[in-house]
This record gives sequence, C-alpha cells and structure tokens, in this order.
Amino acid sequence: MRKRLTLELAIMAFFLAPCVRAQTAAELRELAKEKEIKQEELVNLERETVRALQWNTGTFFRRVYGEDFVGILPSGQMKDKAGWIASIESSGTNYTSFVATDIRVHMFEETAVVTCVWSSRGTQGGRTFYRQSRVTHVYVYGQGGWQVVASQETLLPG
Repeated sequence: MRKRLTLELAIMAFFLAPCVRAQTAAELRELAKEKEIKQEELVNLERETVRALQWNTGTFFRRVYGEDFVGILPSGQMKDKAGWIASIESSGTNYTSFVATDIRVHMFEETAVVTCVWSSRGTQGGRTFYRQSRVTHVYVYGQGGWQVVASQETLLPG
C-alpha cells in the first residue's frame, strides 16, 4: 500500500511539473511585459522633459518631480523642486530645438536610473548657442506613477 501511494505521488508530480513550469513561464512573460511598459513610460517622460524645457514651462515638473527632488546643474549648483521650476520659467532662453537621445533605462524594482543626452539650440541673452549635456534622472515608482527624485546634468565639451 505504501509503495503504491509513493508511486502515485511520483506519477502525479511527474505530470504536474510541466504545468507548474508553464505557469512560472507565463508569470515571467507577464513580468517582462510590465517591465517593458514601465521602460517605455520612462522614455516618454524623458521626451516630455525636454519639451517642457524647450517651452520654459513648469507644469510638467510640478506633476512629475517629487516634492523632495534635488537637481544638480552643470555649474554644480543644487536646486530643490521650487528652485528648479523657477529657473526654468525665468530662464529667458528661446530654444529652436531640444531633443533627448541615447535614452537608457536601468530598472531596480520600483526605482529606475535613466541616462540620456540632451542636445539643444537656441538663443539666450541675445547669443546663439548649441550645447549637449549628459543627464541622469532617478525615478521612483509610487501610487502617482513615476516621480523624479534626483537629476544631474553635465555639459559635454564642444
């Protein structure tokens, strides 16, 4: 009787094992899909960031930047959320183009580090400029979606 029970359990385990693997594979596919969607959201947020900068509007930053945001400008100066928005809205810069390229997303559960290159053209103080910066944003995912909690911009030579 005991041998028969052991044999029946072994047979059940043998036939049920593929179902467990299939479920795990389905779960893994679903997690990969969710990760891909989150990465696409972050890429879109980076593109929206440069549009908001191009138009010198703080509305986007009020919505997406966290209350405890800290940003580091190319000069090394640190800005909180209010200071960041104030500097954007009062910059006096007229951009003719502003794009984010080479956007790379690195996910760590509910945190993401996004790097990209900003390329912009325009005028400031009556002078024409073209500049490129390497930018890093740190995002945290919460109830309201992605929030930027830190930013750092480094001007590229040239």
